[in-house]
Amino acid sequence: MPTRQNIRLLTFFLITSLSACSPNEKSSPSQDEYPVDPFEKEQVLLSLVNFDSSHQEAWTSSSANIQNFVADMSNKDGKKLKINFSAQQNISAVRIQPASPWDLTSYNNYNLAFDAENTGDTAIHLYLSVENPQGEIQKRSISLPVGYTGTVYFPLKGKEAETEVGLWGDAPPWQTKDDLMVWRSWRASQVNLNTITALNFSTIGVLEDKHVSIDDIRIRANPATDKEWLVNIVDKFGQNAKRDYPLKVTSEQKLKELADEELALLKSSKGMPDRSRFGGYKNGPKLEATGYFRTQKVEGKWWMVDPEGYLFFSHGPANVRMANLTTITGVDYAAPEIRIVRDDETTPEDSMGIIKIADEIKQTRFVTSAIRNNMFEWLPEYDDPLADHYSYRRSTHKGAVKHGETYSFYRANLERRYGETEPESYVKQWHQVTLDRMKHWGFTSFGNWVDPAFYDHKDKIPYFANGWIIGNFKTLSGKTNHWGLMPDPYDPVFKQRAEITINEIAEKVKASPWCAGIFIDNEKSWGEREGSVEARYGVILDALSKSTDESPAKAAFTKHLKTKYSSVEQVNQKWQTDLTTWSELENGITFTQHSAALIQDLSKMLEMLGEQYFIVVHNTLEQALPNHLYMGARMANWGMPDEIIKASIKYSDVLSFNIYEEGVQPHFWDFLTEVDLPVTIGEFHIGTATDSGMFNPGIVHAANQTERAAMYKKYMRSVLDKPYMVGAHWFQYVDEPISGRSFDGENANIGFVTTTDIPYPELIQAVQEITSDMYSKRYGK
Repeated sequence: MPTRQNIRLLTFFLITSLSACSPNEKSSPSQDEYPVDPFEKEQVLLSLVNFDSSHQEAWTSSSANIQNFVADMSNKDGKKLKINFSAQQNISAVRIQPASPWDLTSYNNYNLAFDAENTGDTAIHLYLSVENPQGEIQKRSISLPVGYTGTVYFPLKGKEAETEVGLWGDAPPWQTKDDLMVWRSWRASQVNLNTITALNFSTIGVLEDKHVSIDDIRIRANPATDKEWLVNIVDKFGQNAKRDYPLKVTSEQKLKELADEELALLKSSKGMPDRSRFGGYKNGPKLEATGYFRTQKVEGKWWMVDPEGYLFFSHGPANVRMANLTTITGVDYAAPEIRIVRDDETTPEDSMGIIKIADEIKQTRFVTSAIRNNMFEWLPEYDDPLADHYSYRRSTHKGAVKHGETYSFYRANLERRYGETEPESYVKQWHQVTLDRMKHWGFTSFGNWVDPAFYDHKDKIPYFANGWIIGNFKTLSGKTNHWGLMPDPYDPVFKQRAEITINEIAEKVKASPWCAGIFIDNEKSWGEREGSVEARYGVILDALSKSTDESPAKAAFTKHLKTKYSSVEQVNQKWQTDLTTWSELENGITFTQHSAALIQDLSKMLEMLGEQYFIVVHNTLEQALPNHLYMGARMANWGMPDEIIKASIKYSDVLSFNIYEEGVQPHFWDFLTEVDLPVTIGEFHIGTATDSGMFNPGIVHAANQTERAAMYKKYMRSVLDKPYMVGAHWFQYVDEPISGRSFDGENANIGFVTTTDIPYPELIQAVQEITSDMYSKRYGK
């Protein structure tokens, strides 16, 4: 059997070969040959806008309440674009659109850069989307701390911009004082930006006005590729090998010392004194006790009520499990049997635990991605005691490979911290430490995606069970399918799979009063709330394009249309189409234009689709778990059409939204006051890449750990202020692998603890400040 060292030597040869110049390319000096910052003498290829000329002033427009263009006479370099981003808008934006698009086709290997200054008194999470003639964008963002003045950049063309390495947030390609913007989410690989029609600067969901000045937006030549880029960037603990930072661990002895210190602290902790057995507010009113969690409006505010009748607010981490904390190693196996997927499976690939790999399969290993494999300073040989943490992914959602071997540095670090006195005893220790932390930190529950091992643990805290409806049912495609295609809820197979999934959940929950509620599915691709007809109603347009034999949804919609319209001629009149028979509609129809009446019908059919989905899920849950709350559909900002919200209201006990913003803006979420149902936030987080060692802050950025803690408190106060909110769940418990989680490359600083299982002290202190008076402040007594 080839050793892992042999594989790594081959990997190094392959990656250096991939880095070599093509025969027609001139070799450039390596990073080591730069005596100074590689951008110290930058080569500007094209000045896009510097705001000094009057005709450029006309290029700039904005959403309301934005101060656009201000002359700064004290600025010797001329004018700057000074922006006041408004907290009164959900997305506050400034658009720069030149009279003629910028043509970059004659350039190669370049980055976009601009000078920025934070002129406000709080950090600003600044977004920039670069737009092409088709309206497609690449979006990046950065957090600029108070007093920031510097140059911000990101590669736009060339190896550093285009190489898919399986990371959500890229490793810095050059050692420079300039600051790298990171992707809003995954790399937008299909967006051609040889021509740029507009630049859009914005903020999203801010709680206070933000102030920034922008100047000298330009296209610069990339320096030579750093030969150490992506090489040995992850150390044996799964940490950043290239940087030092406050919580970095340098030895196993130190790891154990920190563990012992925390264990002593947790042992002495008494938890929060105002809590009932189930984590409710012991000093509040005693309401009817039903033996299960329920909801009730008390003095104008919605609450959950715990099984003993105490007011309950659900706050804690989601994703408290190790199922998706592995990372792709760049190795795969030539044995196809390891990739077999059965039709009867109920667990999605990203939620699989550690998969044991047979020795005969390991003998077929080979390097499938040299770039991935060369990221790691260390990976254990297969006979190493820490080799138990290898696993396998049969498929990935995005990234450098479609499938392959994975490794969990987090599990390995748990074994290093706690040792192994019996098989996987460190996992049992982790269960206990996690529960002790939850109580010490003041959390009242786990959020979604909690390891089922916590369901029956002797030291219980409330939890939310979850499941996914997966299977070979019919699907519908929207314009954008973020996590996958939308299930066709009219398909009888969908109902069968829902019953299988929910019955499986019921078997694990065992009607436990500690189960506060049930989440089913997550962030489905319903469509967008605003935008084009295709963006909002793509799944319905897809259904209408199919035949009634092919699509159960199409059959349901056709029946609806025949009831509404007396004839095909009436359809034509309203839709401005030229159908000749109902059969033509039944066989499938596409549209080149969308009349007002057609859009109205598309809206109604989207509501029908949502209702059918919620009917199936709600009724199945009602039968299997009649005493437990159905927590809704966990809708994301990008996928919460009004029609789906309307449908969910009828069938959900609690509505759920994943709100990745700086807080819950009253004006944007005011519609929930009118809905008058309890609401929980299924996911939110704030992260930073400045002092965490991570490459990616997450979806919402802070300037540093201190700012991260402050932003968490502002977020939670904005939640607790809302009369309809009954919970908020932080995503997630543990930082994602710096080399990207296996499923899709997410690699963000979004945990309460590091990959070495060390809590972030600033954030934990902030948590305890919030949870210590969370009940008394919200109840008001």
